Amino acid sequence: GLLDYDIFIANPDGSELRNLTNSPGSYDAEATISPDGESIVFTSTRDGDLDIYVMDADGGNVRRLTDEPGYDGGAFFSPDGTKIVYRAYHPTDPDELAEFRALLADGLVKPSRVEIFIMDADGSNKKQLTNNGAANFAPFFHPDGKRIIFSSNMHDPRGRSFNLYMIDVDGSNLQRLTHHDGFDSFPMFSPDGKKLVFGSDRNASDE
Repeated sequence: GLLDYDIFIANPDGSELRNLTNSPGSYDAEATISPDGESIVFTSTRDGDLDIYVMDADGGNVRRLTDEPGYDGGAFFSPDGTKIVYRAYHPTDPDELAEFRALLADGLVKPSRVEIFIMDADGSNKKQLTNNGAANFAPFFHPDGKRIIFSSNMHDPRGRSFNLYMIDVDGSNLQRLTHHDGFDSFPMFSPDGKKLVFGSDRNASDE
């Protein structure tokens, strides 16, 4: 479950471990750092919902960036630090919202429809990039800052196969990148854009 997590920071060798968040009983997690090293974006339940927050790298100056009921998370900064991409599930049906809140009260989340969003680093100008009703997640910026790579099961009516896709930051030019009958996700580019790393169950000895 989502029970009690805090965010820590350390030097690359593991020394000088420091606790940056301290909101007992809440989920502070999914933290990523801005390219200039000055800010950390993260997901938290500290205000009773799953929302995105940003703080200074020393843990100070915490600001809430999202306030829609539902789940907002998995955030990454753009290469120039001016934008944030994230995944979100905003149930509008009252029964669905009630179920989400009941599960969240037990530290659980079960969103099967997650869309990709982008916003300015201060939380303004939110824009939904996907609207296919599938599970779209693990978004990450291409180093050119103009495209987003992400994982989705939009191609699989059963919803069990996940492949990698790319989309422009204005929501146009959707392209499918992998064609594997399994799970491809968590893609990240190297800063120079020449390499792509991702997780996959291809070549696995067990399902």
